[in-house]
Amino acid sequence: MEQTTLWGQGGGVQPLADRMRPKTLEEFVGQQHLLGPGKVLRRLIEGDHIPSMIFWGPPGVGKTTLARIIAGRTKAAFIDFSAVTSGIKEIREVMQRAQDNRRFGENTIVFVDEIHRFNKAQQDAFLPFVEKGSIVLIGATTENPSFEVNSALLSRCKVFVLHALEQGELAGLLKRALVEQRGLGPMGVRMEEDLLDMIAAFANGDARTALSTLEMAALNGDMQPDGSIQVSRETLEQCISRKSLLYDKKGEEHYNLISALHKSMRNSDPDAGVYWLCRMLEAGEAPLYVARRVVRFASEDVGLADPRALEVAVAAYQACHFLGMPECGVHLTQAVVYMALAPKSNALYTAYEGARRDALAQLAEPVPLVIRNAPTDLMRQLHYGKGYQYAHDAPDKLTTLQCLPDSLKDRRYYRPTDQGMEAQYGERLEQIRAWKEEHRDKEAGPGSEKRPRGEPGT
Repeated sequence: MEQTTLWGQGGGVQPLADRMRPKTLEEFVGQQHLLGPGKVLRRLIEGDHIPSMIFWGPPGVGKTTLARIIAGRTKAAFIDFSAVTSGIKEIREVMQRAQDNRRFGENTIVFVDEIHRFNKAQQDAFLPFVEKGSIVLIGATTENPSFEVNSALLSRCKVFVLHALEQGELAGLLKRALVEQRGLGPMGVRMEEDLLDMIAAFANGDARTALSTLEMAALNGDMQPDGSIQVSRETLEQCISRKSLLYDKKGEEHYNLISALHKSMRNSDPDAGVYWLCRMLEAGEAPLYVARRVVRFASEDVGLADPRALEVAVAAYQACHFLGMPECGVHLTQAVVYMALAPKSNALYTAYEGARRDALAQLAEPVPLVIRNAPTDLMRQLHYGKGYQYAHDAPDKLTTLQCLPDSLKDRRYYRPTDQGMEAQYGERLEQIRAWKEEHRDKEAGPGSEKRPRGEPGT
């Protein structure tokens, strides 16, 4: 006897995420920086000028879906290819199918999911077919293609970066899923809007997670006398477990927690730092996100007061990349405690911000001729590099060469603190500045006015 399901007869029901998969660009959610009116990828699709390309982005943002939409829009044959289960033999078989399609005047799009999992030989197997136009290759990856895709193949592909979906975009998708016939419409599921926002926040930009969570909540909802299904907050919190307690519906708590971690380290409180770290990781936060913030902290808040802080932070990031959770939690703990105990300096941060303001205000300021390269006779005739002083030829390895533009010649951006090792760097900098001041005065000769001290970079 055939089993009856909530969606009618038959047991082979597709998951909600598959049923709600967009079939057109108009249905596609997110990525407006690529698919909005007049944007580059949309123009390529609408003009049927599809190059080989790589979609780089986190899970659940529509990489596979977008490839299928492109294939349908361009009337090309679509071959779905997994880097996890395929080898050289399978690649050759697929390429033969593509060549056969081409003989019949049909273009072929080969979609390779998780292309970063292919080794060099497997990736190279695509090269001749991409070069001669036998296929249009669309690869999808969650990893940086600069590191994971061979340079020869990467140079023949346009890379498009897909972003995690906004919470509002996910909430809109969930609302559609509740009412559409291909979604949960036949079930008559009722949920408060703030519960949909809670799911959207929990999904953290991943449409597949959002729809799967909605489906689980609906299947565990309470059947009403009229045949509809009511999903309560209690039911939803059971479905999404701890995360619902830690990330509010606006996603604000996500930023509150990383702010708490950052400020705890800045205020040299390792106990608070470890607590907020655990709060984030146990809530399901991606460890690489936390590790990236610790790397930033190492230069923004510690800097040259302890140059090893950056080494520790980068090593922790690499450990997170190699191991993942839960093993990498202890490596992040080591990095957080180190940052909290390290001497603090924001001199590098303020130096960059000061220089940034001047750089933006004076974008057209020319590079001084004396520090320009002169690889041609014409450039030498125009005095490129004239008067350049090579520091390694000087006895003290120092020169009086002016490297800033004239309008900024006395500007000082880096102002070292007396914290940790930065005190030593500060002493060295003062020695350098004093040497240059003395020797510039000598070069200027007797009777010349003494150069003013540097102005702050503000």
